[in-house]
Formats: sequence, structure tokens, C-alpha cells
Amino acid sequence: MIERLDHFMARANAAYYASRDPFADFTTSPEITQVFGELLGLWAAVTWRSLGLSGVVLVEAGPGRGTLMADALRAIGQAAPDFRAAMTVHLIETSPRLRDLQRWLLPDAVWHDTLETVPDRPMILLANEFFDTLPIRQFIRRGGGWMERYVGPNGFVEVSARLDLDAEEGAVVERCDAGEAFARFVGYRLRRCSGAALILDYGPEVSGFGDSLQAISDGGPVDPLREPGTADLTAHVDFARLGAASGITVHGPVAQGLFLARLGLFQRTNQLARGLKPREAMLVMEGARRLGEPERMGRLFKAMALMPPGAGAVAGFEG
Repeated sequence: MIERLDHFMARANAAYYASRDPFADFTTSPEITQVFGELLGLWAAVTWRSLGLSGVVLVEAGPGRGTLMADALRAIGQAAPDFRAAMTVHLIETSPRLRDLQRWLLPDAVWHDTLETVPDRPMILLANEFFDTLPIRQFIRRGGGWMERYVGPNGFVEVSARLDLDAEEGAVVERCDAGEAFARFVGYRLRRCSGAALILDYGPEVSGFGDSLQAISDGGPVDPLREPGTADLTAHVDFARLGAASGITVHGPVAQGLFLARLGLFQRTNQLARGLKPREAMLVMEGARRLGEPERMGRLFKAMALMPPGAGAVAGFEG
């Protein structure tokens, strides 16, 4: 029996997030420094004001432990209480285990399995390291045609496929149907009700070729096909295809380091560090460097904003 790669990946990740603590295997930006969530919260407030919205749903897709949203709400409450009063908080999370963790920090949030059940109102959506976990398909150029990767009992199996794309022999193309469907619905929602979406994830600025599927378990890389459900499976995000699928105005992608620097990453970090003990201040500064420096997360990770037609400039995407 064989299984298409995206079906295998969806099943494996559902089991992984339902049964394990993913933060024992990897660390996401909100867990590195509180400044990350604070900046995204203030970005949401500035964007809300620039669009002239009133009541709004603040939505996070893939909220992890809830750290990002908790930090965002604290910053919003201090700097933009009018935005805080106008919003309700909604989380898209399918893992019961992670929902339990999120309730400790966000008891007033409303949980959803999909974006489709979020109230039909103006929306500010935050999606940090969400799209990289969505299942992908892989196609390989063989003898002038294309084969699709399936998973069999002893590894990958190649099945004849149709793909209208020129490439060299052996080239690998990845497609994320789930990610493009999500972006398409975001575009529909923003055209219908207004708002904005901010996506931060890792991947190239332009579509290309290559096998980016990877698995992390116990803090290190493992075979993606080994013991499904025991490792986190991810792949690079194709920002160009996501933006095109949304059908609305796209800003970016830009390097995460540049985006966060424009929002005040280092100024806020310096301000925070001044009130801490030397060792704590050093850790805060190290966190900012980890997020922003090009040779670390600053270049591989990207930021992209989706906006309704006719929207003006967007903070962090100037120039």
C-alpha cells in the first residue's frame, strides 16, 4: 500500500502535535524573545488604524504555546487600548494538547479548527511558522516527464504524474495545496470584510526547484519517513505561490531581519535590556541577534503581508 506524500505528512504531523511537546524539538521566534510578539502586536494595531477599521477579529494561525499572542496583547493593551477594546481573539489550532497549553495564557480566546469558522468580520491574521508545517507534494522530472513521490513500506515510490513545467532531469518541484487553499480563503475574506494578513516563515523569495522536506526530533534532523508521528515534518514555504493564490495585494516577501528592524527590534530590545540584570540583558540581546542577523534567522526567514485591493503602505514593507 502506498500513500501520497502530502497525505502521509498531514497524518504524521497531526499525530506528532497531538502527542508530543514540539518545543522540546525546536524553538520558534516568540519563544526566543518577547519582543517578537510585541512587535507583531503593534504591527496589527498600526495596520488596523491605517485601514480605518472598527470591530475586528485578531486571529493567529498555529499559535504554539500562545506566547506570541500573549506578548502581542500585552503590548497592544499598553500602546493601543482602543484596538484592544475593539477586538476579539481567535486561534486556529487543531491539537487538543496545544489548546490546553494556550488556555493558560489566553483564557478568553476562541478556538477554531479552520479559518472558515472565524466570525465574518474585518480580520487581522498573524501566521508565524504556520505554512511550513502544511503538507506538501513532490514531483520529480524523469525521462522528459514527471513522477510524483508517494510513501511506501520501504521508502519513497514514484508514480506517473502530469505537471506542465519545464525542468532538467532529476529536478524536484514542491507544491503545497493546503497552503495555497488557505491563502486563497484569506484573500476571499480580506476582499469581503477588509483587514490584513502577516505571514512569517522560512523559504525563498521566488519559486524554484529543490527538495526541502525535513524532519526534526529530539532537537536534531531525522529521516522524514521514520516512525511517523515522532518528528516534526516541515518544508520551505513558496511565498510567490501563496501570494498569487491569495488574489489580493502582496507586500514582500522581505527578509525577516529587515522587517523586524524596521518595526524597532533593536530599539525595543535595548530598552528592555536596560531594566534587566546583566545576564538577563545579554540573553535578550542574543535573542534579537538570532532573529535579525542574516547568517542566522534574519535572511532565510521572510515576512509577507496580504492586503485588500486599494490598501496603502504597510509598516515594515517600506521602500
